[in-house]
Amino acid sequence: MGVIYLVRHGQANALAYGIDDASTDVSNGPGGLTRVGDMQAKLTGAALAGQVEAITAAISGDLPRQQQTLAGVLAAFDNPPTPTVDADWNEYELPALVGSASAELFRDGRSYQRQLDAGLAHWISADETDGPDETYAHFSGRISDAAARAAELAGSGQTVLVVSSAGSITQWIAQLWEIPAQRWPAMARTMVNASITKLIVGRSGVSLVSFNEHGHLADREGGVSTFR
Repeated sequence: MGVIYLVRHGQANALAYGIDDASTDVSNGPGGLTRVGDMQAKLTGAALAGQVEAITAAISGDLPRQQQTLAGVLAAFDNPPTPTVDADWNEYELPALVGSASAELFRDGRSYQRQLDAGLAHWISADETDGPDETYAHFSGRISDAAARAAELAGSGQTVLVVSSAGSITQWIAQLWEIPAQRWPAMARTMVNASITKLIVGRSGVSLVSFNEHGHLADREGGVSTFR
């Protein structure tokens, strides 16, 4: 039996979402992790290192927030594997789905989420000529392909780490559980930055063991648990 750990990226600055905000934390470059995101990645690495002896394969998309999170998690391990980039793990194109969003709207998380939800609902139901360049069907297909490649690496005794985004991670879970496409965004809304989702790979296929674990990021004072 093999294991796959899916980790959502840590908190990223507003530019990762296509938002031009002069007050955003760009300490790790445009679209990269904030200082809080750095801490989240380190805490997730420590949590995983306390559970598994070694990571045998490490994968992320090519987005800065994903690659930086992977580096932060792997720093907790001795002799970690060389990271592999698989762009099929990238998130969907947020600016194309949200439309025009100001820095003020982005800071108001609920209002931004409502606008994103409306964009996702339209995208899922749109045909191939009505919507962003990437159709929902293409997004769903590339996540399925990326997941299959990760599962191939998770042979007996192997531990695979994948760092991706909320939409991408929950899209695979939705496929495994045959959740209707219109319900999938509700799963993505609940994903905590740098949370851990665990799957096992065996003779019967891929099975979900735990979803969106984030106890290592939270405490009675709120800790460093964030949704965006």
